[in-house]
Amino acid sequence: MFKKPVDVKTVQRLSGADKKKLRRASKERFPQASDADLDAILPPKGEITLAKYPNHALVYAIEGEFPMIFNIDARGHDLFPTVYALWKVPHLLPAFTLKGGEVSRYVIGGADLMFPGISIPPEGFPSFEAGQPWAVKVPGNPAPIAVGITTMSSTEALKAGLRGKALRIVHYYRDMLWDSADGRYVPNEGFFEDIVVEDPNYVSTSQSPDPAEETAEVTHDTEDAAADSSDTADPGLNSEATEEITDGVNELKLPEDKSNEQAPDEKEHQNLTTEEIDSLLDKCLLQALFTSIKEKDLPMPGSTLWSNHILPCRPPGVTLDIKKSSHKKLSKWLQSKSSSGLISAKEDKYKKEVILQSINRKHPDYMAFKPEKRVQEPVEHEKAVAESSVTKQLEVAEIYKPSSHVKPIFVAVEADMEKYYSASEASDRVFRYVEKENLVKPTDKAKVILDVTLCDALYKGAIKKGSAYPTEIHKKDLGSTFLNRMQVHHKVTRGAQEVIRKGAIRTIQIMTERRQGNKKMTRLSGLECFLMDPDSLASELQKKFACSTTTAELPGKKGQYEVLVQGGVIDDLAKHLVDHYGVPKRYIEVYDKTKR
Repeated sequence: MFKKPVDVKTVQRLSGADKKKLRRASKERFPQASDADLDAILPPKGEITLAKYPNHALVYAIEGEFPMIFNIDARGHDLFPTVYALWKVPHLLPAFTLKGGEVSRYVIGGADLMFPGISIPPEGFPSFEAGQPWAVKVPGNPAPIAVGITTMSSTEALKAGLRGKALRIVHYYRDMLWDSADGRYVPNEGFFEDIVVEDPNYVSTSQSPDPAEETAEVTHDTEDAAADSSDTADPGLNSEATEEITDGVNELKLPEDKSNEQAPDEKEHQNLTTEEIDSLLDKCLLQALFTSIKEKDLPMPGSTLWSNHILPCRPPGVTLDIKKSSHKKLSKWLQSKSSSGLISAKEDKYKKEVILQSINRKHPDYMAFKPEKRVQEPVEHEKAVAESSVTKQLEVAEIYKPSSHVKPIFVAVEADMEKYYSASEASDRVFRYVEKENLVKPTDKAKVILDVTLCDALYKGAIKKGSAYPTEIHKKDLGSTFLNRMQVHHKVTRGAQEVIRKGAIRTIQIMTERRQGNKKMTRLSGLECFLMDPDSLASELQKKFACSTTTAELPGKKGQYEVLVQGGVIDDLAKHLVDHYGVPKRYIEVYDKTKR
């Protein structure tokens, strides 16, 4: 499921109702989990995000932290915990214990778990039904390394002699889901310590005691497990890499108490009072006024101020929510700052939004504030991303293909009829024909005499019946007239991608309109012509503008999608397409339906 790298289609925050629904579904899926266990993986006061993948998987994560729950059918019914969730709550799922490291190397390589590789506990083989979620552990270690679905019931397995596939693995340690976490980790600092985890009751082929039958049985089981697993393992995973990962898995250990552990920033933020949130808002505003807001940027909509300037100034790992402040709304907060004299803000009656008009840089609060020096690493990362996007700059060219009208001209100058020509190259062919046939008018070098072939190429079928055909044409009109008789195509190139399509290129359309409750929605369409993936762009814009985004297929236009962005970000969005994707301004059309 998460064996190969896959880009996320969209990421969005869950509403309060959706978080409660997810918690109820998790309680039904994991009945052995207590309320405290669910609080550990789905914090009641934390923000939960939902990431949608092209392979129909849905991943629920704690914002800014780790993925905790996922499902593989895009319906949300068959929920599975990630290894991060199992490291917090190990008893969330029942678990099979492997016979030894030789089997674990295949599991963490992406192979399914076979029955011969499972260690049977002294109390007997566990009972289970087909389709149940189970975890996988190595001997002597409580930290699970994989999650899977049982392929048959325990009764069916015993009837089959404990042969065949036991678990279809859907997620494992060090797969792409584990690697997608912002701060991926292993359970404790002693991850690389040398610890012995092999089952002392496990008998290998090199240490087999008598009787010989026991030796043969163990050898046969182990070889079956390895052979069956290797058939489904990733062929790109070499043995050295697998051994290195296996060593790390064998050293996985859970801390004694994870319930009290919490990131300092998150814990501090969760315990903030209303007064502290108000103070943090004021601090972020002053930081933004000092560092990022210039006089040339004014006037500025309140939504732009919040998403592009206030939020980037918050401390790392802190979720800033205006609703938890004493002001409750962004407009009221800005109006209170305006009343204090720090800024000048006024509500636009037409846009129904507070606009930042000016900044009083002589205000006592502004004069007394000392801006913090931000760490430069994120900036360097943004520069690296910008440089990588520049390397994939867009190139758009209008090209022409010879039609039946101009075929005699191309045949006469021995030009390729199947080739695509630029405007200058196509004009060169017709002037080469003029030179070859000596058609320049002797008495006026600026005009060309039309012979039968050239006249038909330029005007046949275009002159009204009964009208006389022209006998000459000015040189400055010859090229454009000739191009009008050819088939227009366009070529779009981005990096190694190149596409040629018939017809003139369509423009990207950005339109802002009002929705219910005077809320703004920005629509973006026409991306396919410029080799841009709507889902990837929606995910990128969600992070850039700190707002909800989604994609939808255009009605009646199969294969063409539009990106919906919450808020009026029409100007910033157009600038983003020009700066980061290299789309020429002439190919972007902007419509603001909110203006009256």
